[in-house]
Amino acid sequence: MPVEIVIPSLGESITEIRLGQWLKQDGDWVNQDESLVEVESDKVTQELPAPTSGALKITEIEGADLPIGATIGSIDTEATKPATSEPAAPSTPEVSAVSEPAPAATPIAPQATRVEIATESAAASTPVRATSMAKKIAEDRGVPLTGIHGSGTQGRIMKADVLSAPASGSSIQSTDPNAQPLAIDGGRGVRRKRMSKLRMRIAERLVAAQHNAAMLTTFNEADMSAVIAMRSLHKEEFNDQHGVKLGFMSFFARACVSALKQVPAINAFIDGDELEFHDYVDLSVAVGTDRGLVVPVIRDANRKSFAQIEGDIASLADRARKGQLSVEDMTGGTFTISNGGVYGSMMSTPILNPPQSGILGLHRIQKRPMEDPDNPGQIVLRPMMYLALSYDHRVVDGSEAVSFLVHVKNCIEDPERLLLGL
Repeated sequence: MPVEIVIPSLGESITEIRLGQWLKQDGDWVNQDESLVEVESDKVTQELPAPTSGALKITEIEGADLPIGATIGSIDTEATKPATSEPAAPSTPEVSAVSEPAPAATPIAPQATRVEIATESAAASTPVRATSMAKKIAEDRGVPLTGIHGSGTQGRIMKADVLSAPASGSSIQSTDPNAQPLAIDGGRGVRRKRMSKLRMRIAERLVAAQHNAAMLTTFNEADMSAVIAMRSLHKEEFNDQHGVKLGFMSFFARACVSALKQVPAINAFIDGDELEFHDYVDLSVAVGTDRGLVVPVIRDANRKSFAQIEGDIASLADRARKGQLSVEDMTGGTFTISNGGVYGSMMSTPILNPPQSGILGLHRIQKRPMEDPDNPGQIVLRPMMYLALSYDHRVVDGSEAVSFLVHVKNCIEDPERLLLGL
């Protein structure tokens, strides 16, 4: 009796998916829990496993947009599993002659050379077969697909094969035979590429944030001298003891947690005609990937130490770039930090992450002439960073936004406050 292959629920807010690349062909025998097809939603891309063993029947083509619960094929459990072909024992005179040791007087080096050359030639002419997810991860990690042995059907390279392969520093060449080089010298070509579900969702949320919120941005700046000095003094011992690097993000995360306690409105949502306040901080951290911006969440950031926050940030960023984040990893944040400084941004106005009411934008650290607070009238160079807080003015008053930024600034310029809970 055929067992239907149904698109399962991928998350509470996901109602539609796009069918990615089929990893098996119509009529192939598949084993239970073997990956069948890639499913792309507006949050994650994942592989759908076979619900049972049998012969595969495909009814939906790649690229189709389908609702949750749609049937994309079936598996015939009553089909007969094809016999596995075993290599035949050498019986012909030709094979025996090759298998037996050659006489000492017979030169075998030229023959070995010819076999090696023929093997390399055959390998060079064989196209690389890989899933689209495996190709994306290979591009992110800098792994050439030509050097990976595929564990999938007919040698197809799977996601796990790329993740287990060592990264390469060499430039990545496209394995897609249909890929066209960009015309950069006087060309006027036009290329079209279908937007991914993730990119479409990003566009939808960004426009909705500007249309549905009274968004305003206020700025301040912070002297990073104290944080830089503390980090330089303790980073090696911190790494040795906790196994993670001490970065700037944990300082800002702890500073934001402290400021949100002082200004709880920035940690609140609008829900109909009510304000929903949160006694916890689930901190969203924006991470840029080749597939678009994703915002995974550090749960209960208000209860975590510097080391725990740094560990969570490193883990989430690594999984984001490998395409391994789940829907749960990216939902439920109450406040967001976005660090455009890693890309060289000097100043920006970050867009809210709905339904949140606030987002803090960090920027590049740059030395600027400032008045020395210990010696009034004296100008010194200080490593300064611009801070930008975008907020929903329907929820947060201007005075509250300024108070939040000043509190963050004070925590960064005097990080001992974070240890004393001030």
